[in-house]
Amino acid sequence: MAQLNIWDVNWYLDEAQCPCDVHFLKYLEAEGHRDRTIFHFGTGGHHVVGLRCHEARTGNVVFGITASPPEHDDYEKLIIERPEVGRTYKVLFGDIYQLDARLLPDFDIVTLFHVGEFRTEKNDAYGALTDDEMVRLLVGKLKGPRLVAFYDGSYAFDVAERITATMTKEGVLEPVGAFESLRIFRSVARA
Repeated sequence: MAQLNIWDVNWYLDEAQCPCDVHFLKYLEAEGHRDRTIFHFGTGGHHVVGLRCHEARTGNVVFGITASPPEHDDYEKLIIERPEVGRTYKVLFGDIYQLDARLLPDFDIVTLFHVGEFRTEKNDAYGALTDDEMVRLLVGKLKGPRLVAFYDGSYAFDVAERITATMTKEGVLEPVGAFESLRIFRSVARA
């Protein structure tokens, strides 16, 4: 029997090595995004996106996903100690490649900073989605401004580039621009 492909590491905030979460928070502020529903792939043990969105009081709410048991443990501790954060920030433990669109709400903004970094043959053993299928599923859940952000500093950014190039050619995505290490696209149609 196959076991879930997990990431048994707790990623602490290291802006020098991986600034995407901090850049995303700056992007939200610079663009004046308020009252947005955000899907965030890869919360990190720091949970900075969910925490700062809560603390900024902009009305932005975050639904995160992590396949790291230690990161999810830190989330549990966070909302036990600060239950008010749990109102605007939820974290699902699981494999993003097992998402089912029927179980998800619509989102205004989706962050897919780590596309291609965790998908391996271990996911194949239980019929998980491919990177392309997962991106299309989440793009299909976009409403409102319909934005999706990728991180160009990822060691697997070539996967995101391949997928976004195909989806742009198909007329599903259009490039919106860049913000620091982020590449932003808009969904032009439901995928």
